[in-house]
Amino acid sequence: MSNEYHHVLVAVDLTKDSYKVLERAIPIARRNHAKLSVMHTLEPLGFAYGGDIPMDLTSIQDQLDDHAKHRLAEIADPHDIPREDQYVVVGMPDTEIHRFSKEHGVDLIVVGSHGRHGFALLLGSTSTGVLHGAECDVLAVRVGKDGETDE
Repeated sequence: MSNEYHHVLVAVDLTKDSYKVLERAIPIARRNHAKLSVMHTLEPLGFAYGGDIPMDLTSIQDQLDDHAKHRLAEIADPHDIPREDQYVVVGMPDTEIHRFSKEHGVDLIVVGSHGRHGFALLLGSTSTGVLHGAECDVLAVRVGKDGETDE
């Protein structure tokens, strides 16, 4: 059995931490001659507002989608990651990451982890959710130094 990875998925939150997560994943993908995909998940607006507002959120969701695609390109383009391997999806991050991984044969998921202290914070993090449902390896990259505030 080969220990090589064939498809590496980097899940980013579009903050400055995304650069560190991607830069940790790129050498792994290169060493393994693996395909590299980068993904950001947007939470659906209906979730944020409980679906109770009597207005069409489609145009706002489209604007958020466009902004996220632009921001993802700013992060991925300098590393020569083709646009067709840059994905912005709408849904819950851990669910969408698992779905994408199954559909695209991903065998390594790379996510950022803040390593915040406290059990409740740990359970609530996306990286923990990704880890618990993953059918492949997960690399949690430590981001944000202790005592450093997130922007």
